[in-house]
Amino acid sequence: MFWAPEIDPGSVIVTTVPPIPGLDGGSLSGRELGDFHAGVDGLSLVYGRGPKAVRLLLVDAALPTQPLAALVPLGADGLDRIEAVTRLWRALNKRSVPPDGRLTAQQRRRLRYMLQAVDGHMNGASYREIAAAIYGASRVGAAAWKTSALRDSTIDLVKDGAALIAGGYRKLLRSRRRT
Repeated sequence: MFWAPEIDPGSVIVTTVPPIPGLDGGSLSGRELGDFHAGVDGLSLVYGRGPKAVRLLLVDAALPTQPLAALVPLGADGLDRIEAVTRLWRALNKRSVPPDGRLTAQQRRRLRYMLQAVDGHMNGASYREIAAAIYGASRVGAAAWKTSALRDSTIDLVKDGAALIAGGYRKLLRSRRRT
């Protein structure tokens, strides 16, 4: 899936290197390019695979065979964009590429539980059945259900999963930073 760069600050906006003497840029030709899509904004493509993949948008008629430069708008998402450019640079230069750091392993796990919970709820499962599927029947049966922390947690998972489906998923594309 390709996101517009104004929605996903983890995508790298790429253009041709300006004609400044001594300034060079790398090209993407002969590289590990994945899916691509030509759109009105430019050419969207994926460089790399799996958790090391970086999404790119080539603008201003830039082509993968030309010397390229990353464009980093100096707005609120600047640090996210710089992290994405760093990941791309590391990939292009055969360095180890860290996974996208916008979500921690704990956040990814909770997202999985949220989607599992809301899916169960939408298919008529009770909160207790959802909790048993997520936490295990033995944990759910170990305490009184009406006062159980697992009951409250399950209700929160369903509520937060529904909020994701209603459009909150876009927040996942942005890092939460302290100001």
